[in-house]
Amino acid sequence: MARLAGRRALFAVPVLLVVTFGVFAVAAASPFDPVKAYAGTAGLTASQDNLDQLRANLGVDRPTAARWWDWLTSALTGDLGDSSTLRQPVADIIGERVGWSVLLAATAFLVAILLGTALGVLAARRPGGLVDRAATSLAYLLEAAPPFWLGLLAVWLFALKLGVLPSGGLTDTAGSTVTAGQVASHLVLPAGVLAVSQLPWFVLYVRQGVGDALGDDPVRGARARGLAERTVLLHHALRSGMLPVLTLIGSRVPELITGALLVETVFSWPGIAAATVQAATSVDFPLLAALTALATAAVLLGNLVADLLYGLADPRVGFDG
Repeated sequence: MARLAGRRALFAVPVLLVVTFGVFAVAAASPFDPVKAYAGTAGLTASQDNLDQLRANLGVDRPTAARWWDWLTSALTGDLGDSSTLRQPVADIIGERVGWSVLLAATAFLVAILLGTALGVLAARRPGGLVDRAATSLAYLLEAAPPFWLGLLAVWLFALKLGVLPSGGLTDTAGSTVTAGQVASHLVLPAGVLAVSQLPWFVLYVRQGVGDALGDDPVRGARARGLAERTVLLHHALRSGMLPVLTLIGSRVPELITGALLVETVFSWPGIAAATVQAATSVDFPLLAALTALATAAVLLGNLVADLLYGLADPRVGFDG
């Protein structure tokens, strides 16, 4: 296990280097002008000399490789630079927002795994039955629905039509302090929508995995020994059928991050979505590079966790092979 983690850590280094350099290269080729974004409305009337001076002060007139190298060497010492759009240190921006994004994504992912597993097992129990057809039809329907559309639909139904849940934000409008109760109530809709957007994959994978496991010799042997159907399903078929789902966990992390950004925008959740959009449209090099590196690290970590879980669940898989 330690050897696998070490190999993945070594592999992550060149990946992060390439990704962060790519951010600077793509941003340099972007049609958005970081100087005008930084100057705002004042840039409309500023002289070309003033704009050139501001460009030199921000360092955006330097070669792409030089800007990337300066950012990288500073980042290795813990200095991620300052955001030119939010006018704050990048580390402070991430520190203030990333916790709320992690809370949203982790809650949604856990709900999607638990609910998807339950529906997948029920669907696999009687292939072609009513529950199977309903679960698979719902999974394919939700698979085609974009998260932002699900979010708008949830706001209309639960916040506007029924009035049972808040439509967005982190606290009540009249509230001046953040309490656990308010956070929990405001988390229900965004986490629910994000979970529903991830649900189809777990339903279909568990249904397929458990359905295949029900035809394996160990499961048939368990039934022949007279074990209860519930015991056969949960203790034999589910354990074998969940192995493909463990690999799915790592592969879903990129879409989970993308979906979380969309959901945060719809529900005004105070995560990193707004900062990401501002960094991209304003070509905020330090903030954009830091957020991209953070997302890349999350994807690599998700794949590592999935491999470790698969190896722990299936003793036939060697960590050092």
